[in-house]
Amino acid sequence: MKKLIFFLLLLLSTTIFAQQKRVETSIDTTKNKIGAEFKLTLKTSVDTLSKVVFPNLKNIGALEVIQSYPVDTVKNNDRYELIKKYGLTQFDSGRYVIPSIKILINNKPYQTDSIAVEVTNVQVDTLKQKMYDIKDIQPAPDTIGNWWKYLLAVLLILGIGAGIYWFLKHRQKKKIEEEVYKTPIEKATSLLNNLEKKELWQKGEIKEYYSELTDIARNYIEEAIEIPAMESTTSELITGLRAASVKKKMVLTPETIENLERVLKQADLVKFAKSKPLEFEITEDRNKIQKAILTLDNSIPVEVINEEDTLLNEAQRQKQIALQLKKKRNNRITISVASVLFLLLATTFYLMATRGFDYVKDNLIGHPSMELLEGEWVRSEYGNPAVIINTPKVLKRTDLTKSLPKEGLALVKEMQSFVYGSMIDQFYLMVSTLKYKQETQVDLKKSVEVYLQTLESQGAQNMIVKQEDFETKEGITGVKAYGTFTRVNPENNDRDRMYYEVLLFAQEGGLQQILILHQEGDKYANEISERVLSSVELKHEGR
Repeated sequence: MKKLIFFLLLLLSTTIFAQQKRVETSIDTTKNKIGAEFKLTLKTSVDTLSKVVFPNLKNIGALEVIQSYPVDTVKNNDRYELIKKYGLTQFDSGRYVIPSIKILINNKPYQTDSIAVEVTNVQVDTLKQKMYDIKDIQPAPDTIGNWWKYLLAVLLILGIGAGIYWFLKHRQKKKIEEEVYKTPIEKATSLLNNLEKKELWQKGEIKEYYSELTDIARNYIEEAIEIPAMESTTSELITGLRAASVKKKMVLTPETIENLERVLKQADLVKFAKSKPLEFEITEDRNKIQKAILTLDNSIPVEVINEEDTLLNEAQRQKQIALQLKKKRNNRITISVASVLFLLLATTFYLMATRGFDYVKDNLIGHPSMELLEGEWVRSEYGNPAVIINTPKVLKRTDLTKSLPKEGLALVKEMQSFVYGSMIDQFYLMVSTLKYKQETQVDLKKSVEVYLQTLESQGAQNMIVKQEDFETKEGITGVKAYGTFTRVNPENNDRDRMYYEVLLFAQEGGLQQILILHQEGDKYANEISERVLSSVELKHEGR
């Protein structure tokens, strides 16, 4: 009986333990440095209908949760394996325990295992570690560039041109609607109504009011009665009107012509003698003009026009309107394009006056070296022992061992070369490192001579050479050779004057080399060279 009870208790405890083990707990490492990440992994296997809830925690025990990773789901036949990871860290050294975490599976709690971890200090050997001054604040690189400024300027100028076109279209359309009428009396009546809507004399603009009022009357007389009313004086106009009325057999009373003459003379006094009529006089003069125009129109003998002539006149009128619209549209386009061109030219000349012709040419047309200079630079290590350098583009690995003579190649244990461009491009950059099979005392000055001879063998002519010592920020000294030479461009057979800079450093059992080539006088390439060479940092083997 005792054995049976013991067996049942053992079976029960095993069942409970198995239930608790539905969540597996693991960690990538139990020992890490201050601030480093411990990756805690929780794993459980459930059927497809089960619901599992992992807690969203900011801290687990004394460790901070710096990253709560998404749950990974792996389907295995008719079951799901759910994997949840937490990134933990601690900024104080010592021994810590990651406590158990409660996981809900179908609303039933399950506990994870607790794990002990250790956080250690970062060992710093101040005797071997070289100390440097604090660097100045460096500006963030402009990864966007200035293209958006030019795009904004172009859009602004095009917007101004579109605004001018819309303004002219709106104004000319309104003007055409005012100008094209079936008859002179229709036009005069419409203009008189528009004049009253302006309320000029109410605003104190009496001279402008009388000027427009008399122009309406004169224009009507010129179009309807066909006498030169616009260019005539008041006396000449009245004399011509009387003569035309007799010639055209118009029935006019002396009062009509006298009222018109009186208003015209009143207008002359307002325009030239600065006379200021009273309000009721202005109203009376307007009514007299309107009455005179209507009387003149009614007195003109009516010509009998058949229906065909009426349709023909309407067709001619519509054709006239279409021609005027087309002409106005062409004028709008011409003015808008001319405005845009003027703004572009004005902006171009302003930039040329303030920044110079080269600035405008390089920014509008483009310049390869400028694009390299203003692009996103990279800092990388190349070769062994490594050359750490900033470059406008990532250098590509290339095999230059074939260019070495056989006797030289026999001495080389390892050679690694990285380049941008080619020897015939406007800009060329090369970083190369080599290690000798046997320990060799490298004479840098002789190495420079050999290097320059190699350039001559590749087509360099009339070479000018200058040499000086070069020292990196870490205090490593080398030799710098620079100058100019002439090369024949194989594409067009032109002779280009090139500027070169060569840096050589003798490291333990090897040589580190940097070569820069570009066209002489290229200011952007000069800035690239300065920026590249000022960033050079060298590493010893094993450092």
